[in-house]
Amino acid sequence: MIVCNFTRTKILKCITALTRWERIFVLNNKNNCSIIFNKRNLHNAVLKGPWSVLFFGSDEFALESLKKLYAQYKLQKLLCHLEIVTAYKGNENCLSKYAKENKITIHQWPLEIHNMKFDIGVVVSFGHLIPSHIIDSFPLGMINVHGSLLPRWRGSAPIIHALKNGDTRTGISIMRIMPKKFDIGDIIAQEETSIDLHETQPELYKKLALLGSKLLLKTMEKLPEVLSSSVRQNEDGITYAPKIKPDMSFIKWKEMNAKNVYDLNRALTGLYSLKTNFNNKVIKIFGIQVFSNSINVIQSEKNEPGTAFYHKETDSLIVKCKDNTWVSIKTIGVPGKPKLSALNFANGFLGGKRQKFCIFTT
Repeated sequence: MIVCNFTRTKILKCITALTRWERIFVLNNKNNCSIIFNKRNLHNAVLKGPWSVLFFGSDEFALESLKKLYAQYKLQKLLCHLEIVTAYKGNENCLSKYAKENKITIHQWPLEIHNMKFDIGVVVSFGHLIPSHIIDSFPLGMINVHGSLLPRWRGSAPIIHALKNGDTRTGISIMRIMPKKFDIGDIIAQEETSIDLHETQPELYKKLALLGSKLLLKTMEKLPEVLSSSVRQNEDGITYAPKIKPDMSFIKWKEMNAKNVYDLNRALTGLYSLKTNFNNKVIKIFGIQVFSNSINVIQSEKNEPGTAFYHKETDSLIVKCKDNTWVSIKTIGVPGKPKLSALNFANGFLGGKRQKFCIFTT
């Protein structure tokens, strides 16, 4: 077979490029070197898009990134092929519904690989550890969109923990997927954003989902070169964001100041109502604010955290927290009754008694 000089030149350039990729190393913060791609993947690596992408996700946070990738696939510029992997039991999740509406091929988790030929795997809010043999099946590896500035808030609930702890800044991290542990891979890109003092979980969730989708596209546009500039995560400042459990919604009056209670409410908005114990029952409280009005100092100092009064001037129930700080509550949910206003709660549970206060306990 005859190969013209022009074609021969292009082939030689490709071979040279692949050989060059074999010599690429990343210098990490300990001055050790780690190879970008393993040897088997190097010989299969594609050096130019558009890319064939297998997307892993499970929820609304992931859906924003999937929509951005699908738009690029329709243009046939950044993506030439797109399929998804998701997991659900019973009712379909938002990703599978979107995929069916747009005729995107769906793979159920756990994934069985049978001669799948994708260039890169993209993981966004998936919630499952991905084994080495799947990661290694992608010539360019797998990348993940994570909702925090790693290494802060590794884990499944970074947005909630950032709000709960009163963080004023957060962001998106694009990192390389590693087997066996979550959120430990090298950082490819990061983008920071501020957290408003009164921002709630649904608001920050939407903001970061959009920011993550945009940063993902910026990263994809720089493939494959951007992979060689990834850096190891700093060993300092590591914090963890484990899965949220219902008992987190109980207020610990003796351990939490007013801002801690308010931040917990922001973090759990849309998920759980804050709870406390009253008269051997669990009650729910709503409309929580930090109470900054002046009150009788002598009266406030002699009462323990969890002490609640009706405050006529603001038409709210005010409750003492740690460090002599206070929160106000507008509505209370008592089992077996409709939601009560602060005034109705006071009339029903404080009226007719000498003491004009009650005690909430953890």
